[in-house]
Amino acid sequence: MGRFRATDLVVETKPDLTPVTEADRAVEEMLRSRLAEARPDDAILGEEFGTTGEQQGGRRWIIDPIDGTKGYARGIPVWATLIALEVEGDLVAGVVSAPALGARWSGAAGLGAYRDGQPISVSQVARIEDAHLAYDSVDAFESVGLDAEFLALARRCWRVRGFGDFWAHVMVADGSIDIAVEVGGLAVWDIAAVKVVVEQAGGRCTDLRGDARIDTGDVISSNGLVHDDVVAAFARD
Repeated sequence: MGRFRATDLVVETKPDLTPVTEADRAVEEMLRSRLAEARPDDAILGEEFGTTGEQQGGRRWIIDPIDGTKGYARGIPVWATLIALEVEGDLVAGVVSAPALGARWSGAAGLGAYRDGQPISVSQVARIEDAHLAYDSVDAFESVGLDAEFLALARRCWRVRGFGDFWAHVMVADGSIDIAVEVGGLAVWDIAAVKVVVEQAGGRCTDLRGDARIDTGDVISSNGLVHDDVVAAFARD
């Protein structure tokens, strides 16, 4: 928050042509320092500094220091720090902290999901025609050749809005919307924490094929009731 909307914020372009700010690196360095003290035997995978440590006992922290960097750099308050814990290949805890929004979502296996300490749960909307759909950008669907499928799904939904990034998924978790879909090369750190929160809130979070993976570059979060219909909407013959 100390560098948010700073007039002298340093923004650079990474080799993959995505932006990174000084705040992205500083947040990840801070988290790595805290984990080195509290969990020195655990491995860490972070967006800015890659993988460090060995997975002793199969434990790995997955960090996105600022999800929504493009918005952060432009002064848009929709950004968050994402932290997930993976044990023996299973995601068991996730935190989505959005200080500019004044909100924090969390979830842990067997303990449910919470927003600002209050329990949350997904909606009970059971039909696509009654569902509120959130997405990142139409361009992303065009880039993977799924623009026609996306538009067909969007036309079926009751309401469609382009929220994007973590926000769409945590709003699925707290029941504000029913479906969130992102495509176009997402990384594991974009998905890991929100997957835990959505699932612990009673929803489903898979890739576009319906597989419970976070490494295929795309993601569907839903209340679970409409999930199979969303997967079918993107199925290719």
